[in-house]
Amino acid sequence: MNKNRTTGLAVVAALSVALLSGCEAPSLDKLLTSGDQQTQPANGASAEGSENTTPSSQQEEPGKPKPPSLQETLTMVEGVPTVTNPTELSVVVNKQRALPADYIPPDLVEPNVPFPFDEKVEKRFMRAEAAKALEELFAGANQDGIELYAVSGYRSYKTQRSLYETYVKTQGAEHAAAYSAVPGKSEHQTGLAMDVSGVDATTRLEEPFGETPEGKWLSAHCGEYGFIIRYLKGKEETTGYSYEPWHLRYVGKEMAQEIMAKGITLEDYLSENGSTQKQ
Repeated sequence: MNKNRTTGLAVVAALSVALLSGCEAPSLDKLLTSGDQQTQPANGASAEGSENTTPSSQQEEPGKPKPPSLQETLTMVEGVPTVTNPTELSVVVNKQRALPADYIPPDLVEPNVPFPFDEKVEKRFMRAEAAKALEELFAGANQDGIELYAVSGYRSYKTQRSLYETYVKTQGAEHAAAYSAVPGKSEHQTGLAMDVSGVDATTRLEEPFGETPEGKWLSAHCGEYGFIIRYLKGKEETTGYSYEPWHLRYVGKEMAQEIMAKGITLEDYLSENGSTQKQ
């Protein structure tokens, strides 16, 4: 990680204030500078100091319990189906499953990987464990002669709302529904997702990216680093979204390798392997 890893808590606090007050997300230049004196909790601990043991380390232990099923991690909150496990690596957020309205990831940091822009904005950030894994993935790609860029990671509720409304206004409601999430139902808000691209900007966040050397490398190797291609071709009915070969989601190595080897979705995996089978 670069030095910005140590400023994750300060950044989260500032983003929290902006989100809850209805203000635009602030520039992170001053936050990243002023946060240099702060110390990141050891072992990926959260702001509350309650996540010293991460879900992924539990998942990869021999004889581990099965992950909870989709039904076990959903409750109704003011008429909205809401997940009960927002900080777990196995959390499923989709069109039928929202994050808690005020959810902000507890341990956002900036991965030390290249971005195609210089601005210090929230989309540079991911949760600490996912950010470290992304660094390892980029290093592995580089060893194989593959050059990748991180394009878009964490998005606050407010940012997602603005993005979705822009999609609707510029490209229509149907396109927005296929490629963008309504606020509160975006994986990017979990801090576990990152859109990536190769050197060719013309395929950035476009389906043809899947046929580029970079897209093919990701499909073949992302599971080794704990990531899955979240929105697969032919699985639109399950995920609710069109094919996105650029959208990586961190779930931990064991789960990711099984999902990618089987060519299934995260929903499929939890339906097959959850502690309560889908009825």
